Amino acid sequence: MNFEEMKTKIATGEGFIAALDQSGGSTPKALRGYGVGDDEWSGDDEMFARIHEMRSRVITSPCFGNGKVIGAILFEKTMDGEVDGKTTADALKARGVVPFIKVDQGLADEQDGAQMMKPLDKLPALLEKSVNAGMFGTKMRSVIKSANPKGIADVVAQQFEVGNQICDAGLVPILEPEYDITADDRAEGEKILLDELMKGLNALPEGRQVMLKLSIPVEPGLYTPAIEHPNVLRVVALSGGFSTDDACEHLAKNPGMIASFSRGLLQDLRKDLSDEEFDAALGKAIDQIAAASN
Repeated sequence: MNFEEMKTKIATGEGFIAALDQSGGSTPKALRGYGVGDDEWSGDDEMFARIHEMRSRVITSPCFGNGKVIGAILFEKTMDGEVDGKTTADALKARGVVPFIKVDQGLADEQDGAQMMKPLDKLPALLEKSVNAGMFGTKMRSVIKSANPKGIADVVAQQFEVGNQICDAGLVPILEPEYDITADDRAEGEKILLDELMKGLNALPEGRQVMLKLSIPVEPGLYTPAIEHPNVLRVVALSGGFSTDDACEHLAKNPGMIASFSRGLLQDLRKDLSDEEFDAALGKAIDQIAAASN
């Protein structure tokens, strides 16, 4: 797939985007969930080798290429690795899956009820490498923890500022201002978030498109204005800690949003499953998430 083919797939494809981008501190937890104990690896290299084994097994599973997964978000080391003797990006494209790369460098300390991204000092080099690797887009995460207008505005402003740098490099950014689903004031804060997102979208040059990755809103359909905005290629939903069943139930109430789940996709996979059992568990999750997305 070339860039325009990938763009069409993301804009119009029926299915969802898999989030395979656990990194740093979240990797041991992901491995434990898969059945790999902390005593089964030593040091970052072994840790990332084990998580790459898991991701490779997911990507090469027959059901992953059945057309219901239209995109996948990768961690940098996954992009740098190989699957079936091909670069990970090429292996995904061969299965009809559009590759994205996680570009943020983690979260700063909470301020004004939000955690912005740490300075992205490695971004220019990573964008150049990602373009050369044939990636389509990027993803970067901030977290909102309360309905503090300043904190929300600061998070969104940073997302759009970096997003414009990514567009300039020739990639499509997924802006992810996640709203903590445990926040008591989430319904109020999500309305503030929508207002800030619309300001940012309206300020983009004509023809410049971004994607949005958002927590499934308390109020169904809240993000319809963003979904319909001409500067938005697609709006995807994160599972945010919901189980697969709960995330799919909430997502199905929001037409126009498709899933970009991590835990919701991988929660029932274990390393000791046979290939048949592994494919059955993954296929069940893929079918459920795709149905909720469509």
